Order: sequence, then C-alpha cells, then structure tokens
Amino acid sequence: MKPVTLKEIAETLGISITTVSKALKDYPDVSKKTKRLVKELAQTLNYKPNAFAVNLRTKESKTIGLIIPEVVHHFFSSVIKGIIAQAEKKGYLVIILQSNESYELEKKQLDLLFSKRVDGVLISLANGTGDFKHLNDLMAQETPLVMFDKIAKIVNCSKVIINDRKAAYTATKYLIDSGCKRIAHFRGPLLPQNSIDRFLGYKQALVDHGFVYDPSLVYILDAMSFDEGNYYAAQLLKDHKDVDGIFINTDLVAIGAINELNKRGVKIPDDISIIGFSNWFMSSVISPTLTTIDQPGYLMGKTAFKLLYKEIKKRKNNQAVVYEEVELPTELIIRESTK
Repeated sequence: MKPVTLKEIAETLGISITTVSKALKDYPDVSKKTKRLVKELAQTLNYKPNAFAVNLRTKESKTIGLIIPEVVHHFFSSVIKGIIAQAEKKGYLVIILQSNESYELEKKQLDLLFSKRVDGVLISLANGTGDFKHLNDLMAQETPLVMFDKIAKIVNCSKVIINDRKAAYTATKYLIDSGCKRIAHFRGPLLPQNSIDRFLGYKQALVDHGFVYDPSLVYILDAMSFDEGNYYAAQLLKDHKDVDGIFINTDLVAIGAINELNKRGVKIPDDISIIGFSNWFMSSVISPTLTTIDQPGYLMGKTAFKLLYKEIKKRKNNQAVVYEEVELPTELIIRESTK
C-alpha cells in the first residue's frame, strides 16, 4: 500500500493541509475537536510522517555514523549499547561500521558516512591509522566528530578517554607490591595511542620502583587475540624462565595466556601473576579468575554521544563550538590471577 499523505487526510476531512499538519503537532491555534478528528483518522490510516521531507526542512538526517575496529569485542559491544541507548532518547539512528583495524577501510567508511550526510560521526581509530587527513577533511566540512578510546591527540575535536598510562601504572605497581620481581608486558601494536600509553605506564612504574627496564620483556602483539595470548605465553616461558608477573594489554590476550600456562602446569599466581585490561565478562569465569583494569565501555558510549549531540545542536544554531576532552575513571579489579 502507498503511504498515506497529509493531502489525503486533509481531503477526507475537508480541511487544509496546513491545518492537518498543525493538528498533528498540537498547535494551539487548532481546535481540540479538529485535533481529535485529524489524529484519529491519521491513526486509522496508519499515517507516518515523511522522514526525508522532515530532514530536508530541518537540515538534519537524524542519523549518526559509528566506526569501530571490532563489533564482537566485549568492550566495543558495551560502547555500542551506551551510544544506542542515548541516541534512541534523542530520536537518532546509528549506522555502525567496522574498520577491521584497517586504515584504508576506515577512510572509505568515513567517506561513505559523509556522502550519506550523517549529522555527526563517532570513531575509535583502527590500529593501522597513522595518517589523520581523512579526519581533518571531515571536520573541514563542519561535520561534528567525536573520538573515543583509540584517539589521535593531534586531531582537534572532542574526545572521550581513560587515563591509559595511569591505569597501566596502577596495574604494574600492584604486581610489584605483591612481590613480583620480573614483570613482562604483552602490548598492542605500535600505533594506537592507548597501546603506547599503557606501555609507558608499565615502564614508568618499573623505573619509579627501582627496576631496570628490560625491552626483551615487552612483546608486541598485532591481532590482540586469544591465539596470540597462547603463543606469546609459550614464547615467554622459553625466553624468560624467571618471569613472575605479566601485565597484558587486553583481557582476551590475558585469557589466552592463562589457558596456555594452565596447560603447561604453570601455577597462577604462585609462579606467575597476570593482570589484564578491560574487565571482559569472561575475566570473572576463567580459572583462575583474572585481575584486570575495569574500562567503562557503556559510560564511554553514552558520554561520546552526548558530546556529539551537543556539537550537532550548537552547529545547527550557529553557536560557537568548544571541543571537550572527558576522562572517565578506571578501577583495578582484584581477582585470583594475582597474589
């Protein structure tokens, strides 16, 4: 069936299209009787407003774009839930795209969202992103952009972050305070800022507590996967039989490492203590349960959308935009994988 139009409602009731439109919007200059008749007929005919026409009139698509490295990752799934919860309250549709940690795909997706005339973009950068021209080009077109989690410090836009360096410092210090003498670090790829900051926090904690930094104890992972956790745990046992603590960049890798160490008869935490990062739900069910840094994904998603929405409204009303950087708190969750 063809969609019912305002014109059809107006002709049926013998009133003008303008009166029908005003009645549906509860304008005060339309009588209560007319409003009641219009709304009853609209409901009977299953009338739906033409979203495209509304968007043309308001110059808003009521759609935002979201680009994330991985959809299935526990942290990013929590972020998505937070974004959608806030977007629905404001009547926004969220287009979710996955970059698969690819810079080239991320660029294409940003171009696609711009061509769709989204009202704004939320993005967590791919591990492969080292050039930020595509982000600056988007902002040059006055399209609101908010970055979260994996950000670029030199891109001037609003951001939602945690203090990765401080959180990593806290995790490493806990290993030191619990008696660990040789602490390894499974870090992420070289480019993402959060991977850099977690490494720097680890290194600083060692130096501040009288340890000599040993680069051979730092393992650079590419995929940050369960399988890499398995592989590098086995490699660590070959390379450094005296290691008694590991700070690992993310929980998925940490769980892979625990799996491998369990298979090899390594006692956790008696032989090796392990701390992860993100507080994935599996962290509390693996044996032994994983000590980890809690990263507030849902809150990060909510906060990111609120910043984007604020900028969208300010630009629409020709108001000055002030970029904000919001830092969310983290917490060390102590479980069985550490002494």
